[in-house]
Amino acid sequence: MKEYHFSQSPFRVFGAPLFEKTGKLWRLPDDLTAQLPKFFVEWQLAHRCPGARLCFRTDSQTLSFRICFKSISVDIGMSLYAAQSGNVFVGDRPSSVYKGLIMPREGYGKPEATGTFHKEKKMEDVTVFLPRNEEITDVFIQLDDDAQVEAPTPYRYAKPILYYGSSITEGGCCSMPSTAYNALLSRWLDADYYNFGFSGCARGERIMADYINSIEKSVLVMDYDHNAPDARHLKETHAPFFRRIREHSPDLPVLFMTKPNFDFDADSRERRQIVFDTYQQAMNRGDKNVYFLDGETFFGTEDRFACTNDCLHPNDLGMYRMAKAVYPVLAKILQEI
Repeated sequence: MKEYHFSQSPFRVFGAPLFEKTGKLWRLPDDLTAQLPKFFVEWQLAHRCPGARLCFRTDSQTLSFRICFKSISVDIGMSLYAAQSGNVFVGDRPSSVYKGLIMPREGYGKPEATGTFHKEKKMEDVTVFLPRNEEITDVFIQLDDDAQVEAPTPYRYAKPILYYGSSITEGGCCSMPSTAYNALLSRWLDADYYNFGFSGCARGERIMADYINSIEKSVLVMDYDHNAPDARHLKETHAPFFRRIREHSPDLPVLFMTKPNFDFDADSRERRQIVFDTYQQAMNRGDKNVYFLDGETFFGTEDRFACTNDCLHPNDLGMYRMAKAVYPVLAKILQEI
């Protein structure tokens, strides 16, 4: 077997905005993180990489991976499979086949995840959804000695969708990184994306809007309703955050979404109205590139209780229903860009 490092050509990393410049799978630079609430540092939110994918093409019949973490810790709402494991897919993205987990074989005793998989000896795309909960320091790939390796097939929609929001956006609490609603959408749409979901911490900060403005993107999905500590905070930040984005990018499509766990929060209706007001005010100003989705509709009407783990975070069923609701809107937006 021949070993490769994930940073070398022709391997490509998607979904990590700082990787090409720094070689790090971080979402935020340290100078920005220092200006944000302390939890961004304490919870490693800036340095972990939900949504990051390692992609390449190969005819190797054997694929082995070793992912090294800076540390490994328990997540109260997510298992090792969900928080510290990667998911391997083989084939064209919209119809790729799931091959299994790259997982910590020694539980929380060793900060690394490993896995070996097998496929046919033909050139195929390989997509690895990297673990979401830890800072990843290295990834090593082992392939057959005589294997060919090529750059991955480009995404159909190569300019990333950027999702800004809560722990739900980040992937909490589905069973695997690839079943987060935005990961599902990436596969279905064959679209690159950035996951800027920050558990408990994305609260519409102006400096975060400025950082998002600096990143090339096709669509912005604003979904931080959950993280506002109360409706008053949401009202004070939501429209100003959007206006900051719009000042920089007057034609950028922006999709506003509200929380899906509508049934369990007393101020859900007030919060929804605040988000809708931002949308409506933009429409009244003649903005043709804004869209609104009501989170109350995401879980449908049948067995809504079965869509969350804790009356807050969607499980796999909840994420799937969310993705199904968002898909036609994003598909239409991307087709019209």
